[in-house]
Amino acid sequence: MPKPELWKNRKRYYDFKSFLVNRFGCKVYKLQIDAGFTCPNRDGKVAEGGCAYCDGRGSSLRQKGPLPPVAEQVRSGKSLYRNLRDAAKFIAYFQTFTNTYGPVEKLRALYDEAILQEDVIGLSIGTRPDCIDEEILNLLQGYAKTKHIWIEYGLQSIHDRTLERMNRGHDAAAFIEAVRKTAGRGLFICTHIIVGLPGETREQILETAKTIAALPIDGIKIHCLLALRGTEVGRLYEEGSITLPDMGDYVDTVCDILEVLPPATVIQRLTAEGYRDICLGPDWAANKLKVLNAIDRELEKRDTYQGAKYDVTGNRLQALWGSL
Repeated sequence: MPKPELWKNRKRYYDFKSFLVNRFGCKVYKLQIDAGFTCPNRDGKVAEGGCAYCDGRGSSLRQKGPLPPVAEQVRSGKSLYRNLRDAAKFIAYFQTFTNTYGPVEKLRALYDEAILQEDVIGLSIGTRPDCIDEEILNLLQGYAKTKHIWIEYGLQSIHDRTLERMNRGHDAAAFIEAVRKTAGRGLFICTHIIVGLPGETREQILETAKTIAALPIDGIKIHCLLALRGTEVGRLYEEGSITLPDMGDYVDTVCDILEVLPPATVIQRLTAEGYRDICLGPDWAANKLKVLNAIDRELEKRDTYQGAKYDVTGNRLQALWGSL
């Protein structure tokens, strides 16, 4: 397939940096915000202990003591990026844990505190598919009339057995329903998936990718499974009950995923690093640039691009919608 002209980049996939430059004509950076949220599978509402791969510490800022106000976090982040990278505009990224898990008026106050700061052109809200409702979506839709709004749904896998094993506390149907409720509101939808989850084959991982490709999803973050000390995944890894993908397998799988995604899907992340002080493996994940370069080389070796094997028939989407 020819490289899509809409990318306007030198890559073989549509990276987030290019998307933002294409849309806004300047450098745009995401400011990480920890607004003090928790999760319903951590506080006992739907489960306890959190996801099997999550260490539960939250952001590095949270570990230092009481969290600064959101506005202060935005100002601090803007100052850092401007000094280092000459950024022009910013997106406030509510990242830590489930950032729609609370009363809508509390959410409005926190989001307003960020979005009313100078040069903040939008929000990105990280959440779970079972922590969204009409009231919250209406709030975000209101912001989207004048601002650039992403909602990021953690999925990780489309397979319910895996979700149960990872203690996600929701099933795949909840994710599909959340996407259906969100679509058509002027919001950009991003989803997170993990490569290397215990028991999953490459075919199953591609089934997750193909499902995402069939849905009205605008962006994706692909993470490698990390074994962190203090987590269930870390425990299983230390006792030898599970293995983690080597870098070659991970790179091959990511390239397979890219090939089946729509060309217009924005690739926000292709790997994960995690906290180095508690990361048990895989060791190669600590070198993010090396992994990204290896993905570039593999795509070039295959002479392929994101979307090269994308199925545009739409039959799969109809089947997904009809299953609910």
